[in-house]
Amino acid sequence: MLANMKKMVIIASYFKGETYGLLGPQMAATVIQENTSCDCIVIGVAREDDKALLKKAMNDYFGRHRPIIGFSSLGGRPDLIDLARELSTEGAFTLLAGPQADVDYKGEVQWDEWPHRFRGVSNAFPVALHGPAEQAIELLKDLERAGRGKIPGLLSQKGETDVSYYPRNPWDDRFLSRVNWGNIYRIENGGLRPHRIRTGQVLQQIGCPHASQEKWVEIDAPNNLTSRNRPPVRVRLKGCSFCDVAADKGFYGALGMGAVLNQIQCLPERPDGSKIPFELINENALVTLPRLIVETAQAGIGLSQINLTLRADWLLKGEGRLREALDLARTMRIRILLASVGFESFDDAILRNLNKGLCVETNLAAMGLMRRLKEEFPDEWGYARSDGANHGFIHPTPWDTEETWANIKDIIERHRLAADIIPDHSIPLIIHHASGLGDWIREVETREGIRYGRLGSIIEWWQEIGQGPG
Repeated sequence: MLANMKKMVIIASYFKGETYGLLGPQMAATVIQENTSCDCIVIGVAREDDKALLKKAMNDYFGRHRPIIGFSSLGGRPDLIDLARELSTEGAFTLLAGPQADVDYKGEVQWDEWPHRFRGVSNAFPVALHGPAEQAIELLKDLERAGRGKIPGLLSQKGETDVSYYPRNPWDDRFLSRVNWGNIYRIENGGLRPHRIRTGQVLQQIGCPHASQEKWVEIDAPNNLTSRNRPPVRVRLKGCSFCDVAADKGFYGALGMGAVLNQIQCLPERPDGSKIPFELINENALVTLPRLIVETAQAGIGLSQINLTLRADWLLKGEGRLREALDLARTMRIRILLASVGFESFDDAILRNLNKGLCVETNLAAMGLMRRLKEEFPDEWGYARSDGANHGFIHPTPWDTEETWANIKDIIERHRLAADIIPDHSIPLIIHHASGLGDWIREVETREGIRYGRLGSIIEWWQEIGQGPG
């Protein structure tokens, strides 16, 4: 039995000083640990971490075992891709998994014809695995078969530019019910140390309902081209144009309530016996939030705080259910934090280009509701920056003009958004090569005969680097 034992590490991008959990990698490690003869842990790696210390710590962990190292949640970080390539060269079996594993492995569309485009990471990983974590169970039985067997979700390089891919399995609630929140480590004091999680996540919905249907959308050309009267670009989108998760998952649907309750049961406890705060992963959570609170109480599980991420329009539509949930929260001494609303912009043209499916008026109405609820439920409801919320505000974008920015600043000042809503720093628009905006900017490149820079899997829309293919 010992001869068949293996050890595995899943490396995931992390931010220094944070204490949040990593649901995807930690759930994957749990699936592997409980269904294979392979010990598996997660290591959160920040940009500042010393990679030499990381490698030494992993060598100590693996001992005489051949290193099996999965990479998840790369976040477009070239340092992690370089680390994977280095480890693979040194004899480790490296595996790319997690969101966008398939498109990041295969590379950007037509990278062989446009060499400046992202060529993918197949030279750093012998294989990639796209989709549910339990697909790794078959792979780990015999790593030497990697790339040859018909393992669901498996990608492997085939020749110079081709990649073979076996279709992934659908999601299975049975493997989405348990998470070991004690399996994550960080590099501290020169070695691996268990990392204490203060905020977890609970998966209730896979994907986003906004991405459930594809449609053709016209997106304006970048501002510098629009000024030359260049027409918009027509692209086919699922969900928000910048969202690579929408392109990756679309909308699978909700998990059963039993699986959700099991996940909550797995969360660490606070000193008072209640569960640590957790983010409920469900873009439309208000529909079932009262039921979730009631059934959690009936199961004897004490809650402390539920963090929500919502769209502005679904917040407005779900006001009745939210008030019902807040009444329950008052009775049970639970706090509900609206941790993030994807407002993204306060300009209708930019919202249209982002394919948000809503307008500035909807964003402002949602803010009004958030503030009113704070007056009615001061102890049970949080939404502001001072409560720990971080709402979406994307700026700059390729469509900014002096006029749009002046209008946005006027709205921010008139509605006092800087006091409680707007984050201290906006987030520049990030275009992952496999998002809808990736298709948009490639069409711009083809049509206009220009090239934009690439930073790993991210397209640098702000930087033109030359003309034409090649």
